[in-house]
Parts: sequence; structure tokens; C-alpha cells
Amino acid sequence: MVFMVPPSWSADLRGATRSRASSAATDRPAAYTFDMREEPAATRWRDHGVRVIHGCDLDPNTPQTAGMNRAAAIDRARAGAQKLWAGTVTIHPNAKTGAHHHGELESVIYVVKGRARMRWGERLEFTAEAGPGDFIFVPPFVPHQEINASPEEPLDCVLVRSGSDPVVVNLDISPAERPEELWVDPAHPPQT
Repeated sequence: MVFMVPPSWSADLRGATRSRASSAATDRPAAYTFDMREEPAATRWRDHGVRVIHGCDLDPNTPQTAGMNRAAAIDRARAGAQKLWAGTVTIHPNAKTGAHHHGELESVIYVVKGRARMRWGERLEFTAEAGPGDFIFVPPFVPHQEINASPEEPLDCVLVRSGSDPVVVNLDISPAERPEELWVDPAHPPQT
């Protein structure tokens, strides 16, 4: 039986246990496969199986934006994730982002506590609100703005993106309603 191995696993694991099956037979690159018979199951699954990242172990060393605090839970460095990023975000009371999109990435936001207001569209002309227990889906390239709808309470969310890189494209657009306070990710200047 042949299993996939993420490229983040050590070269020793990929090289020493590479399957003898050709990549044509499995439709997978040979570097991504290993043969279960060549490594004891207990070692393989203990070292390269399920990962639990406890809430107290989240990593705040991720790109930050004024008005919000992000912390990574699942990413390439912490869990070997190749195709997604997951973490938490706290948006301060009454804080708003500038207009932006996340390129080809899809985003899912789960509201844990507080009230989220999302604006989207070419001029941020569409609005929806979400509360605890609600999910928000943001498709690729959709111009949007996240807003904490409460002037007094923080907004706590879980965020999952379909890529491991922090893609943010800030946009210089004239919104239908100009935000009072605006914060823009300084690492990504606005594009028109």
C-alpha cells in the first residue's frame, strides 16, 4: 500500500522509504510516496500523523494589522500544512479593515464571539452580518472589508484560508460608505 508524504517531511523519510512503484503507476510524484512496509507503523503515525495545536500554543508571529490580532494554529512551519492556513483573529471594538482581497485564496471565517459585519463588491456596496456560530465564506478575488460591528466588544473568529502564504491585496477603491477608522496591512500597499 502506498501513501502520500508531504514535501515538508524530512528528506530521509522521503528518500529512504520511497516506494518502488513508479510515479506513473500512482499518478503521484515519487518524492511524495512511501511504502508502509518500510517503516514501523507506530513510528510513522506517531511522528507524522495527526497534530493537535492547543489554544495556549498559537503563534502570534504572523503578519499583523493594526486593529486586529492574528495567531497561527495550522501552517507550514507548525504542522507541515501545504494547502491551508488556520488560526484565530481578534478584531478590536469598532475596528475596520481597508478594502482588500486575498488573490486566489478562499477564506472561511467562523464567528466565535461578537458581531461581524462584512462589506463586499466593487464599491463595498453589499453588507451582511454574522454572529456567534455563523460561518462566512469569501471567494477568491472578492473585494471586501471586515468590520467589528460592536463599538464596545471584541470580535473573536477562527480563520481558515486555502493557502499557506499570507496573500493580501489592498485596494484603493471608493467605498459606498467610507469607514471612519481604516487600517491597511502595511506589508501590502494599496493597488488601484
